[in-house]
This record gives sequence, structure tokens and C-alpha cells, in this order.
Amino acid sequence: MNASYLMKRLGYGLLLMLGVVVLNFLLIRLAPGDPAVVIAGEMGGATEEMLESIREEYGLNKPVLTQLGIYVGNILQGNLGESFFFNQPVSKLIGERIFPTILLVLSALITAIVLGVFFGVLASRKPNGVLSAAVAVFSSIGYAVPVFWTGIMLIILFASVFPIFPVEGMMSVKLRDANIFIRSLDVLHHLVLPAFTLSVIYLAQYARLSRASMLEVLGSDYIRTARAKGASERTVLFKHALRNAALPILTVAGLQFGSLISGALLVETVFNWPGMGTLAFESILRRDYPTIMGVLLIASGIVVVANLLTDMSYRIADPRLRGES
Repeated sequence: MNASYLMKRLGYGLLLMLGVVVLNFLLIRLAPGDPAVVIAGEMGGATEEMLESIREEYGLNKPVLTQLGIYVGNILQGNLGESFFFNQPVSKLIGERIFPTILLVLSALITAIVLGVFFGVLASRKPNGVLSAAVAVFSSIGYAVPVFWTGIMLIILFASVFPIFPVEGMMSVKLRDANIFIRSLDVLHHLVLPAFTLSVIYLAQYARLSRASMLEVLGSDYIRTARAKGASERTVLFKHALRNAALPILTVAGLQFGSLISGALLVETVFNWPGMGTLAFESILRRDYPTIMGVLLIASGIVVVANLLTDMSYRIADPRLRGES
């Protein structure tokens, strides 16, 4: 891969991150509400002297542009600030929550891609068959149903009707002192419902997209040539056709990573999953500006890196793009 191209994309990513920081900062500061009132309320009182003291301590009495300049300068030094509510460094809070979120998002993405592509490929074999129609119906339903509704329905089903999976948290309290293998199995057990809830809407999209891409590719001349040479149907589908049909799927996967991060906020709230989404929700309720900004910054960085990796994967999969700068 061209080094100059990679550096150019990194530069664009950094500019995008700067734009995200500035825009998020201004939008949050312009939102109604005073964090000093919330902080004073947690202390048990809200006198005017106390409010002025809190604003002075946290720099909330400075002009917005001055606060923005200070915040950007701190970020360039690797300092995300101090949480108003938790009284801890924001970097520490996010460090404790980022792994559960990444685990949830990657599990949902892998589940959606693997199952979606599998069903899409099977449906493309007989476009007018029962399986193809079932995939189309499931795609429409999965795309239309809100993710939080799916989560609530799964909680009702697996908490009341069939108590098979845990519906809250990431780990059972009674297993915290168990060995790492038992704890890992327990985490995976808790992960099933949140990951499936987050993956349903994207699974439906990948199934429809892979079906459409496979139908287009299966009509190509080289597919007919492969079949004429006696290649098995499995070889034709998964070796020849799927490789070219996968390019649009790679593109959509990268573009949807941001949606997965935002969708994780709702899923983590519904299942009380201890990730960045839950932290962001708690911080929004308490007007904890530094924590909200830190979560948004890290989430934006993850999306930028995911898009860069997707672009690199696309260029590796399609040799025609490797020489472009």
C-alpha cells in the first residue's frame, strides 16, 4: 500500500477528529442546563456562593472560546480532564469501560457479517425460492424494528418465559473470584443477548446486501466459465463469487461502524452493560461535560480508525486500487 496515501488518510482523520472536538464542545456548551447546579445538588445545597465557587473551580465562568482553547490544548497533551461527577480522570473512567464496549460492538459486527453473508449467499442460489423470500422478509422486519424494542422483547422472553440467558450486567457477582476460564464463559453467557440485539438490524442489511451482490456476480461470464470447467457449486459460490461480492459488504461494514457505536449506547442502557454507552448516559443526566466529551472523542477515534482499516482492506481485496494515491 502506498505510504503517501496512508499518511494522507491519517491527516484527514486528524482533521476530522479536530472538527468533532470543536463541534461537540460547542453543542454541549450551548445546551440548556448548568452543571454547577447539578454538582451543587449532589453536595446537598445550591447557594449562589457555592455555585460561583464551583464555576471558578471547573473554569465554567470563562468565555466559551477560552474554555475550548484550554480543552483542545489539554487534549494535545493527552489530558481528557477531570470528571465533574465521578471526581476521577476521564481517561481512567473510559479505560475501565472501553473494553466492554469494544467487545460488544465487535461481537455484534462479526455476528451480523457472518450470519448475514451466509444467509445472503444461500438465498442467492435460488432467487425465487422459499429461503430467498424468508431472507427478504427477515431483512425488512430486522431493519424496521428499533434496537431498544428488540432488547426489551428479549429480556421479557429470556427472563420470564425461558430463563436461559442473563439479562443484566457483564458478569455474575458470585463468579468474580473464579478462574479466568470460568469468568470468560460467564462473560460470553452475558454477551449473547446484548450482541444479538445490536446485530439484528445489521444482520438483516448484510443478508440483503450480500444476496443482491451475489445475484449480480453470479451472472458474470467468469462464473459461467468456472461452472463449465466442472467446479463444484460450493467452490463457485464461496471461492469465486463471494470474493468479488464481498467488496460492497466491506464498504458498508466500515461506514456502519459509527452506527454500531451509537447503537451500543441504547443496548448497554437496556442490558445495563458496563461500557462507554452506559457511562455516556450517566454523564448526560448529570451534565458531566468532560466525561461526555471524552466518550465522544474516543468513540469518534474508534470510528476513524475503523474506516481507515476498512479502506485498507478494500484496497487489499481489490488489486485495481492498490496503485492509487
